[in-house]
Amino acid sequence: MAGHSKWANIQHRKGRQDKIRAKIFSKLSKEITIAAKMGDPDPEKNPRLRLAVKEAKGQSMPKDNIERAIKKATGGDAEDYEEIRYEGYGPNGVAVIVEAMTDNRNRTASTVRSTFAKNGGNLGETGSVGFMFERKGEIIYPASVGDADTVMMAAIEAGAEDVESSDEGHVIWCADTDLNEVSTALEGELGESDSTKLVWKPTTTTDMDLDGMQSLMRLIEALEDDDDVQRVTANFEASDEVMAKLEES
Repeated sequence: MAGHSKWANIQHRKGRQDKIRAKIFSKLSKEITIAAKMGDPDPEKNPRLRLAVKEAKGQSMPKDNIERAIKKATGGDAEDYEEIRYEGYGPNGVAVIVEAMTDNRNRTASTVRSTFAKNGGNLGETGSVGFMFERKGEIIYPASVGDADTVMMAAIEAGAEDVESSDEGHVIWCADTDLNEVSTALEGELGESDSTKLVWKPTTTTDMDLDGMQSLMRLIEALEDDDDVQRVTANFEASDEVMAKLEES
């Protein structure tokens, strides 16, 4: 699996999701509110909102929270958030993309820059690492929905580009502009996905040893703890042995 998929698995296994569930809900609410404010408040008429709601449900966010976030946008009391992408380097020169939503660009830039500096990295210019990633749609299904051939056929018919199947599940990739259409078609064949979202998929990766991974995790966790940061992606690659040791540490 690609580096960021492994990272997601580590977060899940280490129970980090539970520790920061309130923070995750807050970030999901922000995305829902922004999507509803920018388009139609009806998820069926607003692809971005539909995906945001789908991702929130995948994280077991209560229905009341979702509806409240949509109402906030239509009620006119939603803050004016700006979407910003930061790019930089972490330990061992690993490329890091930070996606943020903020109502204060200067505050966020200052915090992100200092977080990189304190954790062995450095913030670069926009475009400094972006060329090492592609914007893609990522749809994740549990292994229980079917074998690799079944999921591959469903993905091809839905218009997806690629499938990575393993014992842990199926990761389906598609063009970023096709995510809403492909995920809707897959729902008809395979049911609800575990996750459906736009991601930065690494086209080149940096191999990391255990020390490097521990340093990288400290950087990513520090960045994710910032309320303005929505998502962090890194182009690391690590052996199964390193990942197993990381989980134990």
